Amino acid sequence: MAKKRPQTKAQRPQLTEGEIPVVGAREPCPCGSGRRYKACHGRAAAHAVTELVQRPFEGVPGEGDWVALRELVPAATVELPLKDGLPEGVPSVTLATVLPMAWPALRRDDGSVLLGLQNDTPSGDISRDLADTLLRALAAEPGTPVQARRAPADGPRMQDLLDPEGTFEPVVHSGFEFWVPDPENATPEVAASLERANAAAIPTVKLTGVDAAYWCETPEKNHLRWVMPYPEEQLLDALARLHAAGRSSLGEGTRLVGSFRAHGLTVPVWDLPSGVSAEDVEKPAAEFADRLAAALASEEPLTTDERRARGGLTNRQVTLS
Repeated sequence: MAKKRPQTKAQRPQLTEGEIPVVGAREPCPCGSGRRYKACHGRAAAHAVTELVQRPFEGVPGEGDWVALRELVPAATVELPLKDGLPEGVPSVTLATVLPMAWPALRRDDGSVLLGLQNDTPSGDISRDLADTLLRALAAEPGTPVQARRAPADGPRMQDLLDPEGTFEPVVHSGFEFWVPDPENATPEVAASLERANAAAIPTVKLTGVDAAYWCETPEKNHLRWVMPYPEEQLLDALARLHAAGRSSLGEGTRLVGSFRAHGLTVPVWDLPSGVSAEDVEKPAAEFADRLAAALASEEPLTTDERRARGGLTNRQVTLS
């Protein structure tokens, strides 16, 4: 009988940190260490996925509008000024609430870039994920979408890429025709996605007299959703003072009903009668902003009625993110 040859283990090629792919948690780590992925390089990956940045848009121009476009506004676009200017061959960079087929980003045929905001992100830092997607879109071939991936843990954030002196001026659209230069000649897949998106879009208008406030129309009643930059506890105290004094409404038939909590900011919500338009609420919103500023400046302890009002507002607070 032939002798059995001694079995030797092949030497795994050693990979650099940037080459190590994501595999199943119980599979051998691709780095060649012999340990399971979850006990080796998967530790850093798991940490990156679960570590949540509470205010991912803090420090960028228009933080409140970033939150609104991420969570509240169906169809809107914003031109993004980059810190180092636009690369050659890229005429513009535009942030969009949603892109067709939920693409993270799209490099158009003319070289311009659309960056989607309302996408699932693989880590706990939306800003880092968006920056990674944007950089890959700037380098993509014209006419191609950019797929999602896990951003490098040490990669830049949007705060590193955007011009800190630039403006952030959302344009709210009634539909998603901004997806394509010529909607009538869109591919069947894009046309179908466009039709579905338009059917689901809630009519929305951005107020002009105050920052980051959005009126929207629903079948039963209208609403005003106002993203505010103040610390949550201070804002809730101020809202409670106004609510207890009967000064928290935006006019006859309107009512402060609660708030959302989204990306580290608080978003008070008012119910409005169905006949109240965005234009109708402009002046009352500006007057409320003045009342709120005075309430925010108060250092007096809350009264019994104000504490009761605060408890009611807190109980009606919903966390979106």
